[in-house]
Amino acid sequence: MRIIPVVLLSILIGLGYSCKQTKKESEKEMKEVENVEEEVKVEQVSFTMQAKSGSEVSGMVTFTEEAGTVSMKAELKGLSPGEHAIHLHEKADCSSDDGKSTGGHWNPTAQPHGKWGAAEGFHIGDIGNFTADEEGSATVEFSTDLWCLGCDDANKNILGKAVIVHQGVDDFTSQPSGAAGARISCTGIIE
Repeated sequence: MRIIPVVLLSILIGLGYSCKQTKKESEKEMKEVENVEEEVKVEQVSFTMQAKSGSEVSGMVTFTEEAGTVSMKAELKGLSPGEHAIHLHEKADCSSDDGKSTGGHWNPTAQPHGKWGAAEGFHIGDIGNFTADEEGSATVEFSTDLWCLGCDDANKNILGKAVIVHQGVDDFTSQPSGAAGARISCTGIIE
């Protein structure tokens, strides 16, 4: 008769150990799930720039979205040395020789043209000016939380827009485009 309590005690000890082990494994799995949820989703798209208006400007533009911020990196060559303007335009259509098929600056919030961040207002596509070196090369880097890649917010989604490089500089005051001159390079931002 004493065998049954010993067997029963052994079974209970074994179940207790098994439950502790299962609990430890469950906690470990939950921590792994939490770590996966903490990973940040990163989206990236790249596009080749096309020469326009008789220029020889080429390059690559990459957009990366991470943690609610979109970063743009444009690597350009074939520019004349000095300052040039770069903007986002309303349509991802680089079909015309002069780049005007892209329409005007992207301005979903109906603000006046201006320098990015200006209190008086600015277009969401008003990136600004950059400087090409003596060899005609330039790298433009820009980041903002006012853009997104493919989100449902029409005031932020840059897909379906175009990147335009201008021959001249943006004066940040002339309406509606800053008097930046010819459109010398273009790429459409499409999915």
